[in-house]
Amino acid sequence: MLDSANNNIPPAALGGSMRDFRVLKGENLLDRVDSFFQWQDLRRQNGLWPFSRSTEGGPTAVCAARDDQGNRMEGVNFASQDYLSLSRHPEILNAAKDAIERYGVHSAGSPVLVGNTVDSIALERRIGTFLEMEEVLLYPTGWAAGFGVIKGLVRSSDHIVMDALAHTCLQEGAKAATKNIYQFRHLDLDHCRRWLSAVRAKDTRNAIMVVTEGLFSMDSDTPDLAAMQDLCREYNATLLVDVAHDLGCLGDDGRGHIGLQKMLGKVDLVMGSFSKTFASNGGFVACKSRSVKEYLRFYSTPATFSNAVSPVQAAVVLKAFEIIESTEGRSLRAALMRNILSLRQHVRNAGMEVYGDPSAIVAVRMGSEGLARLVSRRLPEVGLLANLVEFPAVGKGAARFRLQVMANHTEQDIQQAAQRLHVAYLDASAEFDALPQPELEMAIA
Repeated sequence: MLDSANNNIPPAALGGSMRDFRVLKGENLLDRVDSFFQWQDLRRQNGLWPFSRSTEGGPTAVCAARDDQGNRMEGVNFASQDYLSLSRHPEILNAAKDAIERYGVHSAGSPVLVGNTVDSIALERRIGTFLEMEEVLLYPTGWAAGFGVIKGLVRSSDHIVMDALAHTCLQEGAKAATKNIYQFRHLDLDHCRRWLSAVRAKDTRNAIMVVTEGLFSMDSDTPDLAAMQDLCREYNATLLVDVAHDLGCLGDDGRGHIGLQKMLGKVDLVMGSFSKTFASNGGFVACKSRSVKEYLRFYSTPATFSNAVSPVQAAVVLKAFEIIESTEGRSLRAALMRNILSLRQHVRNAGMEVYGDPSAIVAVRMGSEGLARLVSRRLPEVGLLANLVEFPAVGKGAARFRLQVMANHTEQDIQQAAQRLHVAYLDASAEFDALPQPELEMAIA
């Protein structure tokens, strides 16, 4: 049981962020990381470090988990990315078992050599048909796909114009490729246009890549993809769209916002991940020509110099696509959307604010990082698993809990999640308001 005495919480545990330790000074690379661990461990010892947890039985709707000290918690699970609840689907499990019998468990090679299987080649074709794109290249993770497509195509003299909230894999790929990076305000087409115009005014020789997402996972919102593609054509730029969080789980046919916005086959480059909806690790890049695919195969280093997706992963994702395109897939998406709308309404009814549009990500606003940490401290007690997101993953003072909805959550699960988060929020708010404010303000500053 937590000791909620206000004076037992060091203000430093409620202040600071991971950005404070991104750039470290000191001549010894290993010793200088101690400052981060001291801050992290101060939070940990005060029940304010909610990261690096592990489940005991997988991402089920109700599950048991342990924190990184081994302390056990149990409750309704809104912290896992298994949007259509396929991770324990009988056909998925059978596909995995069959793949093990046929191939073993390891790809044992890069896709450039002999790491592919009949299933991985079939999966590339299936994704291409699904997205109405001519070619697809698989990657070992979604992160590798996002990083790899940018680093593989963009050179140091080229330019990248990207949404300021683009995923870290896209940001890191951009930084690795070129110094010519221009961020436009989130979803702001006019700001994007101004950057494109400024770049083309001074450089008509080199390439521009514009980077966005089909569904942004922190704010649950989406860009106007047709307008962005038109903008790219106007300035002879190439559009890359990351569909990790919407492909398979949104839209009547599961084709996400690209399908909902009638942009199938019309976007220059599409990348995605299998880890949210398709019950596996792995990722892909879809393009319109064999020449682009072959160039990425040999010049996108995460594809060239990593082992291929495992035979089990390829078989699982192939089966997941089969389910997603079936009548059952439509039923699962309908159940997921009912759950999404119900959770958003229950959260609002409890007096809390949600971000963005309906999606499997229901982000609940907390505001202050210190308050959000106190809420997270109470969630194990009330029986809710939910992920805290704080600066710098989101803006300063914009901390939130990202509740991730699954198709097999029951209405009772949803009601309990909203109620338990609200109870934790009320208790934490009272504690936060009673803290010595001058000390707290100094710690946060």
